[in-house]
Amino acid sequence: MHTLPLRTPTELDAMRAAGRVVAQTLHAVQAAARPGVRLRELDELAQTVIREAGAVPSFLGYRPAWAPTPFNGALCLSPNEVVVHGRPNGRRLREGDLLSIDCGAIADGWHGDSAVTVHVGADPEDDAPLLLATELALSAGITAAVPGATLLDVATAIDSVARAHGFAHLPDHGGHGIGRNMHEAPFVPNEPTRDAARHRLRAGNTIAIEPMLHAGTSGYRTKKDGWSIVTADGKRSAHFEHTVAITDDGPEILTACVS
Repeated sequence: MHTLPLRTPTELDAMRAAGRVVAQTLHAVQAAARPGVRLRELDELAQTVIREAGAVPSFLGYRPAWAPTPFNGALCLSPNEVVVHGRPNGRRLREGDLLSIDCGAIADGWHGDSAVTVHVGADPEDDAPLLLATELALSAGITAAVPGATLLDVATAIDSVARAHGFAHLPDHGGHGIGRNMHEAPFVPNEPTRDAARHRLRAGNTIAIEPMLHAGTSGYRTKKDGWSIVTADGKRSAHFEHTVAITDDGPEILTACVS
């Protein structure tokens, strides 16, 4: 059984501070995501909010081993068929777009990471079941993240909601440990895996839980930019995420408060 790092009360306070900055940034960006606004403008707003809060963007300049180039923004902005890792650019939002907004921030050396998917302009009724299912899957995963549970319990809770609503997962992607680094071990799957049973949660652990559901099939491909992941069939997707602390009183969402 593998164990995750335990955060001290002081370290959890720093992660709460990072989480508040992320929540504030997502709140501001959601309000600004209107038809005609460029994705690059949303990213500029995010960088301003993060830096004025005394924090640093987690994503800007980030380059994991698989990436061909450093990431070019403070936000992953993924419209419609783009599932995750969409890069800020000059594309203008259009009425009816479905936009996933993923944000990370560093406060005193500790990370917060959260994502939300929103409608641009009027709410297309066809997208409502996808959004609801993805939010419910996130909620189920968080509820399962209690001391003594395993990551298999978290994955099973997420997967049960996705299956009940008839939506597919983004394969090979999921949540992660988080702390001094944005992406830490272990991988937090959205579907049951044998390895997930090896990781038991304890009070003081911190993880990012992030279901990503497709309205069509589970197939995906990576665009030529080396970052943007899109559905293979062009159908829409949704992505919701929170950074969560495991406590003796139950899971605490560190990226929920904007005050």
